[in-house]
Amino acid sequence: MINFLALGDSYTIGEGVSVKERWPEVLAENLRGSGISIDRPRIIAKTGWTTGELLDALEQRTPEAKYTLVTLLIGVNNQYRGLPLGEYVREFETCLYKAIYFAQGNADHVCVISIPDWGFSPFAAAQDQPAISEQIDDFNKVNQSLALREGAQYVNITPLSRSLNQKEHFAADGLHPSGVTYSEWVKEILPVLPI
Repeated sequence: MINFLALGDSYTIGEGVSVKERWPEVLAENLRGSGISIDRPRIIAKTGWTTGELLDALEQRTPEAKYTLVTLLIGVNNQYRGLPLGEYVREFETCLYKAIYFAQGNADHVCVISIPDWGFSPFAAAQDQPAISEQIDDFNKVNQSLALREGAQYVNITPLSRSLNQKEHFAADGLHPSGVTYSEWVKEILPVLPI
């Protein structure tokens, strides 16, 4: 039986979509469809969370080190709020170490997912999209290098967020991904899972 812990922010909790459309739920359902026994994902995520806020939440409700799969997608709110990249480096590294701990010390059972580019959303139509993309790329260089350094899996869904930009790819708020988009993310995530 796979025990699945998903850590993150609005993208992981699925702001604007139903519970069954959240990508961790879609991922678990896909694995079940392949004959793999997996619990419902435990999700520790909240819309608006930065790396620091995720760390605060993990201090308040520290999960047991019992998971066979842990995913980590965090950082878009650091970028959105204009927080320093150096702060993200330090806090993301701590988030990653905690994720590895929750995965019973097995770094290869941790999957880091890149930050999607919200600059391509309808919500950002009046924003400086090239600047957003450049900053998102800088944050993703950090999470990718740290993930690979520690031996975690890494999935780059950022190109998808820049190509899936039709109305059906967004929730009603015009910012967060729709269930259709999350299903596309899962197609990218499934091949790299150590299952």
